[in-house]
Amino acid sequence: MDLASLIGFLGALAMIVGSMIFAGGVMPFVDVPSILIVFGGTAFSVMNTAPMGTFIGSFKAMGKSFKPFNGQPDELIEKMVELSNLARKDGMMALEGQQVPDKFFEKGLQMLVDGADEAKLVKQLKAEIKGMKGRHEGYHGVIKAWIDIGPAMGMIGTLIGLVLMLGNMSDPKAIGPAMAVALLTTLYGAMVANVIFGPMLTKLEGYTAAEIEYRQMVIEGLRAIAKGESPRNIQDQMMTALDPKAQEKMKAAA
Repeated sequence: MDLASLIGFLGALAMIVGSMIFAGGVMPFVDVPSILIVFGGTAFSVMNTAPMGTFIGSFKAMGKSFKPFNGQPDELIEKMVELSNLARKDGMMALEGQQVPDKFFEKGLQMLVDGADEAKLVKQLKAEIKGMKGRHEGYHGVIKAWIDIGPAMGMIGTLIGLVLMLGNMSDPKAIGPAMAVALLTTLYGAMVANVIFGPMLTKLEGYTAAEIEYRQMVIEGLRAIAKGESPRNIQDQMMTALDPKAQEKMKAAA
């Protein structure tokens, strides 16, 4: 679990709910028609923006925003140096069955074992990255639709509430519920965009960028092994992707 996501999300909700409680309680801010307009209406409108598989898959992607990114560049470099040493001593076949951190790395390593040349290796793995990026962009598009449509549904609810209120000015009892719909739909729409889905999209876009960079490092490492470069050269080349502190730490551990 990524603590920043969890604490940030729960903290934002706690601040909002806490202000409601101090203002007089939570129940005045709960309105079923407003919930139906914003959350129900937004959900169905978002569903209309993407294929069903992408829409459903986006919920799994959303869950990843609460998990830490698994790719560790320093561990990747150490593993690549280890495999390079093994390949130089015993040949590419010695890489068969070696444990690696992820499926992408495993696929590239198996291609080396199967005799793929450098050009084929790079082409295939870059195609894998392109496919991953496309899938992620599809899920991100669904989340962005929540951000865009949520406030719009809130505005629709506001207009509905105002129409109901203006159409029943002669009945004081009808003005209150209509005004609640008008105001609460705007509140709910703002929360959908800025508390729930906005931060989530930012986190997932950052994860995608980090995963692309990580996979590019895998490609460069395997490419260097395919060319028979020395483990030291491979380490030096791959370390350029690390920040200066991480580079110093790795050099000190070498």
